Amino acid sequence: MNMKKWASLLLAAVLVLALTACGGGKDKGVYAEDGYAEGRLGDVMHTYFMDFTVNSAYLTSDYNGYTPAAGNQLLVVNMTIKNTDSSTLPMWDDDFQGQWSSSQETEEFAYPITEDGEGGELPTVSDAQLPAVYDLAVDEERTGELVFEVPEGEKDFSVSTMELFDDGSLEGQEGDTFFVFFSAEAK
Repeated sequence: MNMKKWASLLLAAVLVLALTACGGGKDKGVYAEDGYAEGRLGDVMHTYFMDFTVNSAYLTSDYNGYTPAAGNQLLVVNMTIKNTDSSTLPMWDDDFQGQWSSSQETEEFAYPITEDGEGGELPTVSDAQLPAVYDLAVDEERTGELVFEVPEGEKDFSVSTMELFDDGSLEGQEGDTFFVFFSAEAK
């Protein structure tokens, strides 16, 4: 083999190795391992049924006229959700929960303000808000806001979801759990 051919092959091999080390276009999303996945703002979280991304988050004392109970503030989370399943995906507001740093010890969490805490739906207060119940068609993507009442003084949060499979029981079969961790500032 002549030197020019050898150098070309060597250069090609180095390029392939460099692309492999950099990911080479591989999906940089987050997948669950051993039942759990953890991401940050902007990460695409890949569940069995959907992909979701927490795009941004902020704190406020008023969301389009909605004010929280005394001692609370509002956490506004902008999300993108895409149906990756092979059929229409029914979505509910309680598919996602909000947690805060001190709730790690107490296991407290909040549902979006479109959930009344007893399984009932409340109306949205903004066109930007994701409704309590909606469908995502196959391959449909939707971006909107989930609003949570959280304790005043908290700055570190997570939004989580857990896969739930219909196994014929009332509770269903639990799958992987996905958390997105972030800090939020007042806006």
